[in-house]
Amino acid sequence: MLEIVLKCRPPLDPAFLPASLWNRAYRNLVRSSGRGRPLAVALERGDGAVSVYRSEVLPHEAPWTELNERYTERLLKFLLWQRGGWRVTVAGDAAIAAHLRQVYSPSGARAFDFEFMGERVYSRPMTIDSVPYERAPEAREACLHLGGHFDGCRIGFDLGGSDRKCAAVMDGEVVHTEEVVWDPYFQPDPQYHYDHIRDTLRRAAAHLPRVDAIGGSAAGIYVNNEVRVASLFRGVPLELFETRVRRLFFELQKEWGGVPFVVANDGEVTALAGSMALGDGALLGVSMGTSQAGGYVTPQGGITTWLNELAFAPVDYRAHAPADEWSGDRGVGVQYFSQQAVARLAPAAGIELPEGMPAAEKLAAVQRLADGGDARARSVFETIGTYFGYAVAHYADFYELRHVLVLGRVLSGTAGELIVTRASEVLREEFPELHERIRLHVPGEKQKRHGQAVAAASLPEIPKQRET
Repeated sequence: MLEIVLKCRPPLDPAFLPASLWNRAYRNLVRSSGRGRPLAVALERGDGAVSVYRSEVLPHEAPWTELNERYTERLLKFLLWQRGGWRVTVAGDAAIAAHLRQVYSPSGARAFDFEFMGERVYSRPMTIDSVPYERAPEAREACLHLGGHFDGCRIGFDLGGSDRKCAAVMDGEVVHTEEVVWDPYFQPDPQYHYDHIRDTLRRAAAHLPRVDAIGGSAAGIYVNNEVRVASLFRGVPLELFETRVRRLFFELQKEWGGVPFVVANDGEVTALAGSMALGDGALLGVSMGTSQAGGYVTPQGGITTWLNELAFAPVDYRAHAPADEWSGDRGVGVQYFSQQAVARLAPAAGIELPEGMPAAEKLAAVQRLADGGDARARSVFETIGTYFGYAVAHYADFYELRHVLVLGRVLSGTAGELIVTRASEVLREEFPELHERIRLHVPGEKQKRHGQAVAAASLPEIPKQRET
């Protein structure tokens, strides 16, 4: 019932069905039907903050039932990973709430999300309640102000899935940066992670006369420096995670004499780095590396308590979209904006790579081909750029945006130019109003690779008494 025509098709993936266009077509159908009904989705997080997203849906009856279910299930999926929440309140349609309650349940299609958001992130069962629209909860958003501190001698670190970076910063001057390869994903022994992170800190400290503060950027969900969920530790058994990983950064802080120590999601640090460089907010940072990370700085320059885990946020609505290996869901960001996307698209471009080659090495190989002008490799990054243009338009439905900062290993060299150029073309052709309002930014090569570690160093505030 929805007519969707792409003006810019991904060269290597013509079946791609952008969430932005699907939702636009659905909203147009709601308006043209003259029968739209208000719907609000409220999500309460562990700190008591509440996010509310308001929309309209078709009457939940034939012939629109399937469209409604698709729209609201994907909407809730995006909101859960963008904003987070253990208590979901659907205001306006009890039947839609009942459908979502079945899908997001231990036996439903989104059992991963149900368990992840409930027990693992917020340590309580996830619930989905239904109320009349006029009884929708009021929004209560929280805002944090972190970063921008460069006084004293600081260490910054950035933990990715294939490398760990460090920076030594003295009174605002970067005196050392370094990148070391590691392989944390499937390591079952927490001591592996502890030793390698400690090694990163020591490498940076060797270039400073003393250490006054330590700031870190890492993939995952962190609450007050406590590891709640992180793909970096996915190989650690649950019982060891609870006893050795959850408070790992507290152990490191103790080892370093109790200096101010702050760890934040790598996406948030990406956004912070961009906001500091541009001197403006309303900025979404997107890092394309081993996975996809996202972070957001509000128009007022603050950081939300949202999750911004865009790796799990849907961007492709086709039924047989590529599946995420962890959650099992299809069409989510990690398969489109990470080194996994490059490894997936290379065969479609006619590029043969050894089957057992790690994804990071496949990315580097395809990037070298692109740098040399290989048309096949260029088509890989043009495809990712097309994906990203449509995804930016989708993100703009959920974030107030003036800037989008794109960085990470996937953006290195010619690849970055191709991705951003193609994304800008999609915005200009499909979403001219957004093309006028939103600017895409790519930092310099060194900033791409080490900018997060440097920005992470600025996270902790050094108390004046300690500084003296």
